[in-house]
Amino acid sequence: MEGLVSTLLPLIAMIAVFYFLLIRPQQKQQKQVRDMQAGLQKGDKIVTIGGLHGIVDSLDEDKIVIKAGDGSRLTFDRRAVREVVEKA
Repeated sequence: MEGLVSTLLPLIAMIAVFYFLLIRPQQKQQKQVRDMQAGLQKGDKIVTIGGLHGIVDSLDEDKIVIKAGDGSRLTFDRRAVREVVEKA
């Protein structure tokens, strides 16, 4: 019995380390991104995952319309927003 515990203890410790160093921070980052995308408002200056800089012109349930620098309006999924540069 003691041999089994001494064999499993390093494995359990390694799983705990992986959880706290890899899995948990990634889950926190995904939650922050979801909250940011859900909190988008008209007038926010954003950057998409493709590197397009623009201003949110209108919002829908799962789509946004971005006004680019030349005045064109482009439709994207909300998930395509990487970051909000400046809130409205």
